[in-house]
Amino acid sequence: MPSQWQSSPEASRLIIERAHEELLAGNLDDQRLQQVRPLVRASWERSWRGRVGPESPPALELTRDELEEYRRAHPLAAVMDTIRGLLLPGTPEDAGVVIAIGDQAGRLLWIEGDRQLQSLTDDMGFVAGANWAEDAVGTTAPGTALALGQPVQIRGAEHYNRLVHPWSCTAAPVRDPETQRVLGVIDITGGPEVVTPQARLLVDATARAVESELLITRLRARAEVAPRVHPAPTRTRAAARATLHVLGRDRARLETASDHEESVIELSARHAAILLMLAVHRQGLSAERLTELVYGADVSPDTLRPEMVRLRKVLEQRMPELVPESRPYRLPVTLDTDAQDVMSLLDRGAHRVALTAYRGPVLPESTSPGVEEFRDTVRAALREAMLSEASLDVLLSYAEIPEGQSDAEALRLALEMLPARSPKRPGLVARIERLERAQA
Repeated sequence: MPSQWQSSPEASRLIIERAHEELLAGNLDDQRLQQVRPLVRASWERSWRGRVGPESPPALELTRDELEEYRRAHPLAAVMDTIRGLLLPGTPEDAGVVIAIGDQAGRLLWIEGDRQLQSLTDDMGFVAGANWAEDAVGTTAPGTALALGQPVQIRGAEHYNRLVHPWSCTAAPVRDPETQRVLGVIDITGGPEVVTPQARLLVDATARAVESELLITRLRARAEVAPRVHPAPTRTRAAARATLHVLGRDRARLETASDHEESVIELSARHAAILLMLAVHRQGLSAERLTELVYGADVSPDTLRPEMVRLRKVLEQRMPELVPESRPYRLPVTLDTDAQDVMSLLDRGAHRVALTAYRGPVLPESTSPGVEEFRDTVRAALREAMLSEASLDVLLSYAEIPEGQSDAEALRLALEMLPARSPKRPGLVARIERLERAQA
């Protein structure tokens, strides 16, 4: 056990606070930092390098209506009673702790537990709809647990954000029991009692119990419908939602989810381009037009047809409801894409949520003409919304992603919107000057 936990709590707190001050000053080689737990020190450095504000409250990324809609569809909604039963026994309102359930991006979806404590944690922005990811608020149990994919305990002053120093927390990620994809995070927040070894075991056991319940529920559902399912694959089994993830990914991820199961396929670059074009052009495409969008002009449709055969074989085995039809080529069911979701959020004015959902360019390595055009369309829509409609804090967040880092116009606009004495102005001025020198 690190030496600081062998001394008095007050001495330990002072040591960590001094180390935190040195880190914020940029003194990463200061010996005081060596007295901080390695997990915490590494998280602090990620937060510092990511320019996370040490005293800024988290952003509220989901409005009340968005939160309610999102919670209803989230996989963890079905297991909330299990979580409450394990972490909030007796009278939840007087439990002495606050429990928080977040999604895989770190946004808090449910906050429950001791009402008096909730009234206090509200002051630091620990509320449903807020983003508590590590790259948003720095070192916390839920955010760092998601960043590392493992249970994490953070004690008081170990938090990167000073607003959270009065609190301690323990969190564990929850994974899909079949795909191992992270679904969200379970956190308990309170005083020193929530960072004991027993608390860690309890939270981790709760996460494992949730995963087991999700698996059992799926297996039971499949057993119930099995006698009624024809053994041959058909297209009549429509997925509740099919999504193609293309943002920031060279190999697209195709996911379908129904009440009973989830399925995930990682696609080749060519198959990803084909499915993306069919998802964008829902009315269908002729063989000639689809060939042009995927391969370029002056390429014969004969080049496309073998690839369509291979794509059909892949889908017939795993997702028969998505097997494309021909003459024209089109998808028999709606295929959503994460890129189109971002566009929809922008149209609705949910700029903060859209920016969070934007994971990078559409299939960045693809040279298919149709993909390149769609990539530019999404990027242009995001930039236009940031420049014309976004609030200052969202615009500053945009300036930190690769698309915004080199956008001198966005940086100048943010500079104009900042108060005259804002400490962020010198950094923006320096960035603008560097861009101007590079363009000269």
